[in-house]
Amino acid sequence: MKFTLLSALALAFATLSPGAFAQSSYVGIEERLTPEQLRSVGLTSEQIEQLDRMLRKAHERQGASAVANASVPSVANDAGASRRDDDGRDETTLIGFSDKPIESRLKGSVSGWEPGTVFELENGQRWKVLKGALKLSATLESPEIVVVPGIAGRWFLQVVEELPKARVYRID
Repeated sequence: MKFTLLSALALAFATLSPGAFAQSSYVGIEERLTPEQLRSVGLTSEQIEQLDRMLRKAHERQGASAVANASVPSVANDAGASRRDDDGRDETTLIGFSDKPIESRLKGSVSGWEPGTVFELENGQRWKVLKGALKLSATLESPEIVVVPGIAGRWFLQVVEELPKARVYRID
């Protein structure tokens, strides 16, 4: 219950626009919540007072910045300001998940790889194998490849879909 009420308070203040802060006066936490709600949070009266002071200061800062930035156009309506994924999340906040696979073709032939092998793609990118080794059963001439993003900035080069990928990093 403690976390839920604090989360609700944070959400309530976060959803208020800066203009709302500039146009309204601060209403203290003890005036917004019932005594039962305050008790259910489990904070001492000193902690509630400290929280109220912090919220008041945040309210004043946001109100002052809203007044100062009143003539600055918002980027919220700019179509290029943020990209959304299929679930409506801002892709720029999905660190390591917003990259798309790179499809290209290798320059030259490939018969396998090991750490240190450099692959040059037709799109001009160069990728070096960090981990993984594989010997192909047949040499492939300029095969189509996909460089697939992984978690935390890792990339994997796929030459043949059914075979293991090489962990690579870009060197150009």
